Amino acid sequence: MKNHLLRPLFLVISFVALVLVARYFAVPDDFGINGRNFTYGYYRLSSIEDWRQFPVAYQGREYCIECHGEEAGAITSSVHRVIQCENCHGPARKHPDDPERLQIDRSRSLCQRCHSALPYPSSQRAELPGIDPSGHNPEAVCVDCHNPHNPVL
Repeated sequence: MKNHLLRPLFLVISFVALVLVARYFAVPDDFGINGRNFTYGYYRLSSIEDWRQFPVAYQGREYCIECHGEEAGAITSSVHRVIQCENCHGPARKHPDDPERLQIDRSRSLCQRCHSALPYPSSQRAELPGIDPSGHNPEAVCVDCHNPHNPVL
């Protein structure tokens, strides 16, 4: 082979070898599939305990029902029953210890995440009642007219 072909080939082979050597030293030994299938994908086996120690931010509806049963009862009989409380109210990780930490998002943009009219005829998204945000009371906050716990009323 001519030199003009060997030099770039040598450069590519050297680069690949350098990447493989760097990967050997940078990737932990316990990184991989760590199971019979790809259910959890690639992860570091020793990180499982790290994640167990990580504080949970979202608590779930059952956590909210303990103190807010009346509001939870209203929403479970409404069209918003499939939406978890913390989707609108934010994560309740430290809520009982610091009630001010849980801020309710009353912005139009929160409601528009689901209720802006989007033409998806082949999905269930088209079944949600949508609005034209620029034509439907553009200066108003949705919760001034609509009760989010029971929006039909």
